[in-house]
Amino acid sequence: MNPTENRTLLMSGVGIVAAAILVVALVSGGSDTSTSPNDSTSTSSSSLVDSSLVDIEPVTTVPGTDSSIAPATDPVDITGEEPTSDEPCVLTVRSLAGGDTGPSVTCLQEALIVAGFLNSAATGVYDNATATAVEKLQTDRDLYVDGKTGRETALSLGVWPDEASLVIHTPPPAPGAVDLLGYELSSVATSGPDTPPLPPNSGSGRRLVYERAGQRIWAVGEDNVVIRSWLVSGSKYNNETPGSHAVYSRSDVSTAWNGKAFLYKMVRWLKTDIGAIGFHALPIHRSDNTPYQTDAELGTRLSGGCQRQANLDADFTWDFAQIGTPVIVI
Repeated sequence: MNPTENRTLLMSGVGIVAAAILVVALVSGGSDTSTSPNDSTSTSSSSLVDSSLVDIEPVTTVPGTDSSIAPATDPVDITGEEPTSDEPCVLTVRSLAGGDTGPSVTCLQEALIVAGFLNSAATGVYDNATATAVEKLQTDRDLYVDGKTGRETALSLGVWPDEASLVIHTPPPAPGAVDLLGYELSSVATSGPDTPPLPPNSGSGRRLVYERAGQRIWAVGEDNVVIRSWLVSGSKYNNETPGSHAVYSRSDVSTAWNGKAFLYKMVRWLKTDIGAIGFHALPIHRSDNTPYQTDAELGTRLSGGCQRQANLDADFTWDFAQIGTPVIVI
């Protein structure tokens, strides 16, 4: 082989070696082989994206949010009230006493525990411990002490149902408006289409119907047509016995059992240990002849037993409810 051919062969070999080195460099990307993939000094992912690629959809972030934090749970509606298991309970019966059982007793016991009067667990049984706790509460809060739970005790514990929601207030009648018998209507009385419907199971024939929950009386004629209906202020206590009664006594004017009030046009339908219960006009203080309440307060339980009426309604009741008139109490 002559010198010229040797030089040509040598140059070809150098070229092949150089090409091989270039290929290795391109494959390795020029990176430092001593750096692991998890090393904190590794190249950022953004530098690996070729800026010439324009058909990649960019990642967008909603203003005010962090797209790097995935929600832990499904989205929830936060515009409503937050659900809670701590909703206060209310009694579903009007009174509780020794031996009673059920959810209302449990509700009472839970309230007594929260108030600090009962140290044992709620069992749903009105036992001696519950009665003793009720007596402690009644003594502490200056209520009538008998160990039984009625309206005043339940109100004191916040477990008496909302009474206002059960009272229907009808629009005041026009001045001088009268009922089906021609008697003038009070500001809390109604007659005709505005009259709330009679409660179910309220008897038949000519009668008075008194619904304690709604603090309302209906006067019904022989044909079962409502003549008139009006709001009253009934008893704060559990002494208005439900059932069928009848008017048994009447007085133009009477005196309250404590001697502090005059009760005009008293129509009695129930006897109790301390006196009679009946319908009458707004009571008047004996000391200064002022009324105990206003017509606007009718529909609220304010009396000790009787049903207080606006004077115009008392006038009607006095004429309508003669001795023997049925009184249905619900």
